Amino acid sequence: MKRLLVATAFLGAMHASAMAAELPAEIAKRGSLKVALVPNYPPMEFRDPATNALSGFDIDLGEAIGRKLGVKIEWQETSFAEFMPSISTGRVDAILSGFTDYASRHEVASFVDYLRSGPQFFVQASRKAEFKDAVALCGKKVGASRRTMFPAQIAAWSEKNCGGNPIQFVGTDGSADARTQLRQGRIDAAAQGNETLPYIMDLEPGNYATVGEPIAQQFTGIALPVKEKALQQAMLEAVDALIADGTYKTLLAKWKLTDNAIEKATINAGQ
Repeated sequence: MKRLLVATAFLGAMHASAMAAELPAEIAKRGSLKVALVPNYPPMEFRDPATNALSGFDIDLGEAIGRKLGVKIEWQETSFAEFMPSISTGRVDAILSGFTDYASRHEVASFVDYLRSGPQFFVQASRKAEFKDAVALCGKKVGASRRTMFPAQIAAWSEKNCGGNPIQFVGTDGSADARTQLRQGRIDAAAQGNETLPYIMDLEPGNYATVGEPIAQQFTGIALPVKEKALQQAMLEAVDALIADGTYKTLLAKWKLTDNAIEKATINAGQ
């Protein structure tokens, strides 16, 4: 039995070394991946209020990817505005921070997609009866982060479904601000990624109710430099390995993201 355990450990180490060998030479030599994030998007990434430690699905996934690749993850906090410049200038090797894969970003970054998501309408639970379906939001004030594609997606949905009574969009400084305005009654509804709502609704039980289904489909991805094809392939294989061995499923369940699962990692599937 001892020989079997030693052999298994040896093979596991060999597998990690083999994956690390496929990484760009500079990263393999350094033994680490510099990964940018903004920890303000639970349950994807945030700082635990009790310990101030980085926490969330992306943190767990990133650490698991690091183990698959045989490298350490060096988390580097930055601002959302610095995401793309940090990739294009080589300050970081990757962005893993609830970052949506949009085709408009593909000139600067290639994305290894690992999660499916979409903008979801929600209202105060006390007003749930007023909004039996999403069409009931036509003519109402709906808030969402102006830094995302949600404004354009809401406008497109409104044009298709509301006719001459369009949604009155209100841009907010992030999803937390949208929820604040919703609680204060300054807007009738809000929209944010459906991957975040189960966690938020657990934190604030009885406060919110979803309306309808997500109004668009998008992918969350790991952003990588366009020219780093070897890194993209290594990351793709690492995510697929985590899907195959069950780690991905376990992490999804832990963070209430099972409905957002993908079957296989893809590159630049975003529209």
